Amino acid sequence: MTDHIPESPAELGWDPFFDNNFRKYSIPGGVPCRVTSQFRDSCRIHTGHHEFPAVISGRMRYSSTDFPATGDWVIAVLYPETGQAVIHAVLPRKSAFSRKAAGLKAEEQIVATNVDTVFIVTALDGDNFNPRRLERYLTMAWKSGASPVFVMNKADLCPDTDSFIRQTEETAMGVPVYAVSAIEKTGLDCLKQHIGFGQTAAFMGSSGVGKSALINAILGNERQLTRETSPFEHKGRHTTTYRELILLPGSGMVIDTPGMKEIGMWGDESALTAAFEDIEALARECRFNDCTHENEPGCAVRDAIENGKLAPERYRSYLKLRKELRFNAEREDKSLRQIEQLRWKKIARSANTILKNKYK
Repeated sequence: MTDHIPESPAELGWDPFFDNNFRKYSIPGGVPCRVTSQFRDSCRIHTGHHEFPAVISGRMRYSSTDFPATGDWVIAVLYPETGQAVIHAVLPRKSAFSRKAAGLKAEEQIVATNVDTVFIVTALDGDNFNPRRLERYLTMAWKSGASPVFVMNKADLCPDTDSFIRQTEETAMGVPVYAVSAIEKTGLDCLKQHIGFGQTAAFMGSSGVGKSALINAILGNERQLTRETSPFEHKGRHTTTYRELILLPGSGMVIDTPGMKEIGMWGDESALTAAFEDIEALARECRFNDCTHENEPGCAVRDAIENGKLAPERYRSYLKLRKELRFNAEREDKSLRQIEQLRWKKIARSANTILKNKYK
């Protein structure tokens, strides 16, 4: 965490929602803590007064599928004499920003939890600006349960920010859009208004868009490591290597995340509703409820494309994301069935062993 030390759990976002859920548990010596950073086999947690390195309990490791992520509230037993802590449970989450994990398996990777605002950061230099990529982030942000905000960094390098703002607003569907500059420290007040006391904002975006630089500008010091973008390729390299919750003095918290090369979709098709509200509204006007928007008469979606009211690129993006969500859902269902089959096979083998030993 930052050098600023919180004075209470409330400063870390503790509220009645978490308090009510905490009271449902009965873990001797357990206290609520927030996960401030997460590593492969451990994490750091904060009580609101002190920070501890922590590991999950053995029982939780082998019996739970819900492991701590940065931003989580957990129940931990503290051992001040050794300066260590053991996590026994993860409290229910208000929100969770997740994506499909890299690779062939249909697995969820949780990026950050209990986030109030997701800053979707892009850059106005070179080829970083990509409306289709922004649509992916927007879909994931709405699905997470947090409120999305578009942040267009490096406005100082762009001679025509208004044009990019208009393009983003067409994608944003009412989501706030801000053009800012981490270098010149302009537009930062617009971001700060989304990070009130006890609130958490997460910065998401590709490598090199300036997420860490923006956090440094908001903090007023060079806390997060940054690297210059290549002047030839306008591509960034991973500077942030893990997710970290940082407390802002007199305000809320921010979560810095590594840049995402892959933005795999995760969830069901309902995740598209808010991000593509215009297409969903048009679909409701089609003559047939099961319209596929291909060859049916009275298709409002196809009419909107032909009349120039809906960009063909946006509709193709919608279809691509919907197909990806369906594909991952099918693979997830198959994986869950396989896991369940393996579980019952283990139970059957154990039962057979017990019976054989009983009647020897």
